[in-house]
Amino acid sequence: MQVKEVMTENVSVIEPDTQIPQIARKMRDEDIGSLPVVENERLVGMVTDRDIVVRAVAEGQDVRTATAREAMSPRILYCFDDQTVEEVLDNMGEQQIRRLPVVDRDKRLVGVVSLGDLSKASK
Repeated sequence: MQVKEVMTENVSVIEPDTQIPQIARKMRDEDIGSLPVVENERLVGMVTDRDIVVRAVAEGQDVRTATAREAMSPRILYCFDDQTVEEVLDNMGEQQIRRLPVVDRDKRLVGVVSLGDLSKASK
């Protein structure tokens, strides 16, 4: 089974210039802890609630004006939509992460997959 068969397709995203307060409200309102950062339909980063605390608040940035670009994780982990569930589960286990953005082979964001999605599919 391929990841595209189990991923969540309709994903909330933000742009690199989205300000931290807007990101935080979106996370609160949607009850999520991470958001893909997309520019011209391509994945350029991820911002997590932890990133906001560690890279913006703890570093003393003005969180009223700081942006996703300033807070996002520098290393982007993702998987391809045509990878198998088993491959992605193994990778997520090695990296110790709970969710991954899913991109097509042109690196356009097409969804997000979680450990829960994958574990249900692998049964």
